[in-house]
Amino acid sequence: MKTVIHKSETRGHVNHGWLDAHHSFSFGQWYNPDRVHFGLLRVLNDDIVKAGYGFGKHPHDNMEIITIPLSGALEHQDSTGGNGVIKKYDVQVMSAGSGIEHSEFNHSKTEDVNLFQLWIFTNQKNVAPRYDQKTFLPEQRQNQFQTVVKPYGNNGLWIYQNAFISLGNFDDNTNANYTINSKGNGVYIMVVEGEIEIDGNVLSKRDAIGVWDTDAVSILTKSRTELLVIEVPMN
Repeated sequence: MKTVIHKSETRGHVNHGWLDAHHSFSFGQWYNPDRVHFGLLRVLNDDIVKAGYGFGKHPHDNMEIITIPLSGALEHQDSTGGNGVIKKYDVQVMSAGSGIEHSEFNHSKTEDVNLFQLWIFTNQKNVAPRYDQKTFLPEQRQNQFQTVVKPYGNNGLWIYQNAFISLGNFDDNTNANYTINSKGNGVYIMVVEGEIEIDGNVLSKRDAIGVWDTDAVSILTKSRTELLVIEVPMN
């Protein structure tokens, strides 16, 4: 088993006033040659968008984009006619495909929105752009992993990549074992809240660990913990 650890304080950070963003991988003005991607995971941004603000219409192509709100609500509109509001317990996927323009704004005029946004390299170029979203009941991830995004060909939310995104809420002193779905994949595990131990490494809130060359990952929670697990091909 191979590992790489990214402590929360080593992430890129930019604060524009209306946007307070932390980048797990090189993004925008922040560049770290050792932190460009993990396998086919290109972006993991931890964004806080102030009430009444957001990202104006901008283009993407040939990228799978997944948005997971942690608090507040985010409003989406795109050039395909896709639109919706997502909030905590919702997950949104967008296949940028041959090209799409979209905007993302805080849906509230009074409350900030905190979200994770992931970009994963696609395995199919220039497909028709698409958008989807779904609500996932939190009780279905209590002391277990709940897979919220799967590869194309599965029911529910899917993307054009052999990738799996899972969420889990665990009690303290719990063994939260994750089994790799596909040989050759690795997992990038973000501690959303709480504290865990993996292979002797203790990780706290917003710390992350990448793990590969293994069939499974053994996780011990040291407090009540919320985890985001991103499983992607390593090449």
